[in-house]
Amino acid sequence: MKEGNSNPKLIFEEKKAIVLFLWLFYIVYYSFETFYFISSNSVIYKQKTMIPTSMGSLILIMAVLIFGVYFLKKGNPFIVKYIYIYSYLGIDFLDTLMSYWGTKVPYSSGNIVEILFFLFSPIFVNKRYFWVVSLGLIGKEIILGLVLQSMQVLMTIVIYIILALIAYTVLIRFNSYIKSLTNAYEELRQKEKLAVIGQMAAGIAHEIRNPLSSLKGFTQLQHERFPDTNDYYPIMIQEIDRINSIVDDLMYIGKPKKIMFEKASIEEIVAYTLSIIQYQAERQGITIETIMAGPLPPLHCDEKQLKQVFINLIKNAIEAMPLGGRIQIHVKVIDKQQKLTISIQDEGVGIANENILNLGEPFFTTKKDGTGLGLMVTNQIINDHFGEIKIESFLNVGTKVIVILPIINKNN
Repeated sequence: MKEGNSNPKLIFEEKKAIVLFLWLFYIVYYSFETFYFISSNSVIYKQKTMIPTSMGSLILIMAVLIFGVYFLKKGNPFIVKYIYIYSYLGIDFLDTLMSYWGTKVPYSSGNIVEILFFLFSPIFVNKRYFWVVSLGLIGKEIILGLVLQSMQVLMTIVIYIILALIAYTVLIRFNSYIKSLTNAYEELRQKEKLAVIGQMAAGIAHEIRNPLSSLKGFTQLQHERFPDTNDYYPIMIQEIDRINSIVDDLMYIGKPKKIMFEKASIEEIVAYTLSIIQYQAERQGITIETIMAGPLPPLHCDEKQLKQVFINLIKNAIEAMPLGGRIQIHVKVIDKQQKLTISIQDEGVGIANENILNLGEPFFTTKKDGTGLGLMVTNQIINDHFGEIKIESFLNVGTKVIVILPIINKNN
């Protein structure tokens, strides 16, 4: 659990753990001290080998409960466990010094409640608290051993180190288990979201596509009949094409196309993409440089889908540079001729670090007129090709998108 987390569920779970800890702490602490007091008076005290804990320590430990209850009611249970470990370390250290300093009585360490601290450190699922408990209790024994010049602490230190190793192992397993559950939940939530979006997208795209085709055909016909009478026809056709690309994305989400893996030339795929994009780039004063670190082997892929990927990525780069600039496309073979990387680097406005992790989420976009579907479809196509996509970006410097694809798909 993260310290100070405002999530109501985490606060509720932390409160339950704290309440259980407080009950066990006081039951174990006072039971041990009662048994210790009786034993020391009946047997051990007569042999002058140990001294019972002072009444002041018992009162101080009980007084700590006031602070614990206060922070629980204030809705900040995360601090309570630290209050108890620090208070106990201070009280027990001073009480031990007062009991043994200047006497010839052999030092006998601690309270069995210290084991409770080790047992609960994994339950709180907090590495910081674990280290405070482990280093605090072991350090206390080391300091007392040095101050009181007693070798009796060695056995206690060894036991505490063993307990710390066990607690750390359990804590790691708890963290791993919680992380797995969180990932599974996020994956399930994502699938449910995509399923709903897919159903909506398929219906919407189907209804839009037919009238959109008619509208584009009519606009083109009018433009051909009256080429010099209206400057708005090219803009209308361009906007219809933009709507059509959105519909294509919706159709893919609603019903992903089956991938047809065939050998294709990456040079031809990139060249085709540039032929589609070139006009828009030149109109915005953008130059596109292509570097092919060849010779490049044929790529086992679905050529049509990869064209869609690179059209989306290069269009994103162009739209990130409204004042013009340069886009560099670099294609090369890596990993001993096993993989191909295609990097697309622009000089645009860049993307904030907190937004990079959300790219590819449905309807998440950093563009004013974006839909958040293009990069989502791109991610899906790359995943279907058993590849990966990486994004590096700096604000006002530019963005670099790296697509890594296996040259040969081993599943085919």
